[in-house]
Amino acid sequence: MPVQLSPNVDLPTIEDLDISGRLVLIRVDFNTPLKDGKVADDTRIRAALPTIEYALKQNAKVILMSHLGRPKGRNVDELSLAPVGEVLAGYLKREVLLSDRPMGEGSAYLVQNLKDGEVLLLENVRFHSGETKNNEHLAKELAAFTEFYVNDAFGTAHRAHASTVGITQYIHEGVAAGYLMVEEVRALSRIQHAHRSELLAVIGGAKVSDKLAVLRSLILKANTVLIGGAMAYTFLAAQGAKTGLSRVELDQLDTARSLLALAQEKNVKLLLPVDHLGATEFSEESEVQTIDSIDIPDDLMGLDIGPKTIELFSEAIAKAKVLIWNGPMGVFEWPAYATGSFAIAEAFAQSNGYTVIGGGDSVRAIHESGQAEHVSHVSTGGGASLEFLELDKGAFLPGIEAIIKRDLEIKQLQDELNQELAAQPKLTPID
Repeated sequence: MPVQLSPNVDLPTIEDLDISGRLVLIRVDFNTPLKDGKVADDTRIRAALPTIEYALKQNAKVILMSHLGRPKGRNVDELSLAPVGEVLAGYLKREVLLSDRPMGEGSAYLVQNLKDGEVLLLENVRFHSGETKNNEHLAKELAAFTEFYVNDAFGTAHRAHASTVGITQYIHEGVAAGYLMVEEVRALSRIQHAHRSELLAVIGGAKVSDKLAVLRSLILKANTVLIGGAMAYTFLAAQGAKTGLSRVELDQLDTARSLLALAQEKNVKLLLPVDHLGATEFSEESEVQTIDSIDIPDDLMGLDIGPKTIELFSEAIAKAKVLIWNGPMGVFEWPAYATGSFAIAEAFAQSNGYTVIGGGDSVRAIHESGQAEHVSHVSTGGGASLEFLELDKGAFLPGIEAIIKRDLEIKQLQDELNQELAAQPKLTPID
């Protein structure tokens, strides 16, 4: 059954397609980190398994498509999907064929000879320059490989590329979302549609400029917004607090003031750090100092939230019913400054509310803290999850909207065809 996103909008799922013994092209997100030619983290491969395994249980002919890195339209050996195919074959316990190019005669030959229950992984789709340009020719050529199209790559759903948007216009049998995409949309839609009184957002990271849109959006949607990470120092400076040697975006001070004013206008509790952990220089070896004040001395820089802030933030988190966290509270890559981020992870894990980790470094923090199993949803899409949160109610990311629109078009065409067939005069058999 399709997933109802709103009273008038349904997102079709792979289970709505009759793919038994048919060609199905699944756009997955295998943009995994590589080290020495091997997959360093297979999280995204594992996340795609439910959709792939479902298609194989239907005895479909499975074609997988993904990007990896930024080859900028060139064949880059170091960004080949071959190592990904090896890991995937291990999980699926079957051979995974790999094309030498994302499209062309070689790929077409492999598709034409694909048997029921076999898996073909197309080479890195970004080896073709038309992918990121949503090139019509590439979209048509990819669509020609298949009967059905399934998008399970939430991490690229915010990009209008040939493999995520353009291709849908040339699919005639059916389009749908995979299990991972559905899970992501459900979780983030719950944040998007939460009642203001229930929603709390924790936003961290380095720059206000990187998260300006999502900050503004969450101030308009949430009851409480907690700000940590280096961006907090820009907000503190905008309020007149001393920030010492901390990183402050001087060109964003007016922006920070406008966001503070917006929060006050909307009666939003916007909480900033009231104490800090810091050092005399940006170095892992520098002696950690606790700064028991909002103000940071001239010879110190803030590198994490302090114990009073942890208590303040944790108390606010405990009261919320729907929660989203995106961005670390400090330089959590260094153990001495991971305390704040791990404390937020612990608070989210102990929450009785619906808890979502919104991609990016906060995903790494929740995993390293050992609390990932105790939150409601961990997003696989950093930029995609942020852009989803920026959307107004009823709006969708390009990759999701393309599925919804094309599904409606295909159904309308099928209805029109059925009406034409029904209207044709029936032949009377001759005795």
